[in-house]
Amino acid sequence: MHPEAITEHPGNCPKCGMKLVPLKGKKRRTYNAQHSTSNIAPHPETHLSHMSQPSDATHHGEMEMSMHSSIDLADPMSREGSGTSWIPDSSPMYGRMFMFGEDMLMLHGAIFPRYTNVSTRRGDDRIDAPNWFMAMFSHPFGESTQFGSRLMMSLDPLTEGGRGYPLLFQTGESWNGKALHDRQHPHDLFDELSFSLSQKFEHDLSGYIYFGYPGEPALGPPAFMHRPSAMDDPDAPIGHHWQDSTHITFGVGTLGAQWRNLKLEGSIFTGREPDEDRYDFDRPRFDSYSGRLSWNPTRNLALQVSYGYIKSPEELHPETKIHRTTASAIYNLPLGHDTNWSNSFVWGQNNATEEGKTQSFLIESNYQRGRDTVYLRWERVQKSGHELVLDEADESKIFPVSGYTLGYVRDLSHGTGIDIGLGTQYTINDRPDTLDRYYGDDLGYAFEFFLRIRPSLHSHGSHDRAEQVADRLVEAADQR
Repeated sequence: MHPEAITEHPGNCPKCGMKLVPLKGKKRRTYNAQHSTSNIAPHPETHLSHMSQPSDATHHGEMEMSMHSSIDLADPMSREGSGTSWIPDSSPMYGRMFMFGEDMLMLHGAIFPRYTNVSTRRGDDRIDAPNWFMAMFSHPFGESTQFGSRLMMSLDPLTEGGRGYPLLFQTGESWNGKALHDRQHPHDLFDELSFSLSQKFEHDLSGYIYFGYPGEPALGPPAFMHRPSAMDDPDAPIGHHWQDSTHITFGVGTLGAQWRNLKLEGSIFTGREPDEDRYDFDRPRFDSYSGRLSWNPTRNLALQVSYGYIKSPEELHPETKIHRTTASAIYNLPLGHDTNWSNSFVWGQNNATEEGKTQSFLIESNYQRGRDTVYLRWERVQKSGHELVLDEADESKIFPVSGYTLGYVRDLSHGTGIDIGLGTQYTINDRPDTLDRYYGDDLGYAFEFFLRIRPSLHSHGSHDRAEQVADRLVEAADQR
C-alpha cells in the first residue's frame, strides 16, 4: 500500500502494519492500489508493503498488490458493492482502513444533514439527516481461504422518525398501520449483519457462502447508497421497490461461484419487508428465492441480470407475491488525479399479484473533479393507484411517474480524512393529469440544501499511476 516504505530487512510496514515482501525480478509489477511516489531507489532485495500474498502472476516475474473483498478473496475490494453485488473495479472507495496483522477492517459511511422542501398537496418540508455507517472485516486462513463479516447501521429511526422523509411518488412499507406514500421510509437500526466464507480453488475459480441477518440477497443492482453514481444524492430512487429494495432482509443465505470475471449466485431469503419497529430483528422466514448473473468484462464496467420470487413482502397485504426481474449496467471512468465519472442504468420489473407487470427505469451520473461534484438522476416508474394510496376507484389503474434531479456539491474539506461538502439539488416530477385531483395543478418539484459528510477517498484508486510508481521502483532496482 505504501511503496515508499522501504527497508533492507523483512518486517511490517511502519504506516499500516502490512507484511513487507521482497521486490525481485525485472518484469513489470502490477498493483491494484494507488501510491505516492518515492525518490528512494530500492535494493534488488528491498521489501515493499503489500495487501496480500503474491498472486500466481508472481511466478512470471510479477507481483500484485491488492485489497481483497470481504465477500470473496478472489475479488479486489474496489469491486465490492452492497450485499454480494459488484461495482466496477475502478470505482472510488471512500473509507478508512485499519490493518491488524493480516486482518483488515474498513469503515465507510455518510450523513446528510439537510433542509428539504417538496411541493404539491402531498408534499412536505423538514430538517433531517439521512445516514448510514458500515464496517467490513476480513481474516485470511492461509492463502486460499478467507472469513469475512460486515455490519451496517443507520440512525434513520432517530433522524427520520417513523414516517421517513418527504419524496414525491415514493412508495413502500408502512407506519402506524397505514401504507406510506410520497415519503421514503426510514432504514432499520441494523441494516446488515453478515458473515461469509470464501475459497479459491485455483487461479480463476472461487466460491463463497454468505449469511445475513439482516443481509441482502442476490437480487438487483447494488443498493443506491453504494453505487458510485448515487453516492452524493441524499434521496432514494422512486423505483427503489422495483430494483434494490431487498437490501435489508432479515434472513438471507447465498451461495456463489466465480470464474474469472463471471459470477453466478443464488439466494434463499425472507420475502417480508422490515416491519415498523426499526430497532428489532424481524422473524426470519426463508420463503423466497433469487438468482443473479454478474459480469465485469473490464475494470470500468459491471453488468448484472437477476430474478427473484418475493413472497408476501407487504405486512398490510400478506397475500401479495412479486416476481421481480432486474438488469443493470454500471460504468465508472477514472479521468486522472482526483477526477472520476460514474454512470448507472437500472431496469426493474415487478410482476405482482393482481397488478401484473410494472416497469421502472433509472439513469444516474456523477462527475467529480477535485472539490466539485455534479450529479443527475432520471427515473420513470409505473405505479398503481394501490401503491400511491389513491381512492378505491383508481386503485387498479397504472400511472407513469417520473423524476428529474440535478445536484451539485462543493467540498469544504477534501482529502483530509473527512470530506465535508456543501450541496444543493433540485428535482422536477412529472405525472399524468389524472393525478391532479390528488396532487393539485401545480408543478411537482423539490429542492434541498445539505451537507454531505463522509470519509475521504481511500488511496486505492488510479491503476495507471500505481503502475508508473511500480515501474520507477523496478528501474531503480535494476540500475543498482
